[in-house]
Amino acid sequence: MNDTTPVAIIGAGPAGLAVAACLRQAGVDFTIIEKEQQAAPAWRRHYERVHLHTTKRYSSLPFLPFPKHYPRYVPRALFVDYLDAYAQRFDLRPRFGETVKAVTRDGRGWRVDATSSPLHAKHVVIASGYNAEPLRPGFAGIDTFMGKTLHSADYRNATPFAGQSVLVVGMGNTGAEIALDLAESGAKPTISVRGGVHIVPRELFGVPIQIVGMAARLGPQRFNDVLFPIILDLVLGRLEKYGLKRPGQGLLEQIAIASRIPVIDVGTIGKIREGAIKVAPDIAEISGRCIRFADGKNGEFDAIIFATGYRPGYARFLEPGIQPDRSGVTAQASDLGLYLVGFHNAVTGLLREIGIEAQAIADDIRHRLNRKKAAEILPV
Repeated sequence: MNDTTPVAIIGAGPAGLAVAACLRQAGVDFTIIEKEQQAAPAWRRHYERVHLHTTKRYSSLPFLPFPKHYPRYVPRALFVDYLDAYAQRFDLRPRFGETVKAVTRDGRGWRVDATSSPLHAKHVVIASGYNAEPLRPGFAGIDTFMGKTLHSADYRNATPFAGQSVLVVGMGNTGAEIALDLAESGAKPTISVRGGVHIVPRELFGVPIQIVGMAARLGPQRFNDVLFPIILDLVLGRLEKYGLKRPGQGLLEQIAIASRIPVIDVGTIGKIREGAIKVAPDIAEISGRCIRFADGKNGEFDAIIFATGYRPGYARFLEPGIQPDRSGVTAQASDLGLYLVGFHNAVTGLLREIGIEAQAIADDIRHRLNRKKAAEILPV
């Protein structure tokens, strides 16, 4: 590994590749560090049926639109092909197999301790993604469960679960879509929903929900949070009778405060109405194959899939006491030379935000490096 570089990019997923391409276009050198042996490893491991929930028009990375023959909602395999082509187009060559152990400040800016050797950089961009470390909460009696358990990160398809009773814990977009995959493949899924959940259709009256969300940002949040439930009840029906309640926070308020996007329905609600997918509250206790829920009801299950989310994981290698304030270019990030990209879930779509953040970060780094060079050549 090179000993020094103007910019060290940690992670070769969509965010890391986008920043690298923007730096390439800006004429700034960089080094990409990736712990796996391929770019975009998380997307290669995603369950097979996953598609982008946002339209291809607003989900491509900077400088390279999706091919015209791609469908509006790009499937996983085609998105991986696109990312490979993106890396080739901008000659992005990550240093694979390099696990970052520590990122600390030193006299030259930042020291990135990785598997092979330390790397010194003026600027560091953390693009390791939301889904770095799977979260699997504990439940009373989980050690007694006699069936199969796995996190959604390890789910590929429904084939191993055909004919089985499967509990999916958590109803985010992943949990909802895995339950749909199971139902369509002959399994008997139940979704355990701990609290309230906002659910929206992928398209509202033929308009992609992403575009509706983009338009909604132009109006008052409080007004839209009152209006959306009325519209969604007309489109999806009242879902409380199926055990699906809305949270106390409004849809847009929850995105803004908790960075939690709604469930974008691609067929799960229809299967719930049919009875092919059941809904249960939070787990109270597990005993053998029997699971008791918070409402006192019981069920027997052959498998549990934990769709319980992830955490970013960069705190484990970042110097203690340093906590980036938010994704993108901020005064703190610019002053430190330490940026986050791809950690802001917005109603407009994560990939769209990644493109915006990547360009802003590359511009900020280029301006700072140019100012430094100018200061070095000025006469004393």
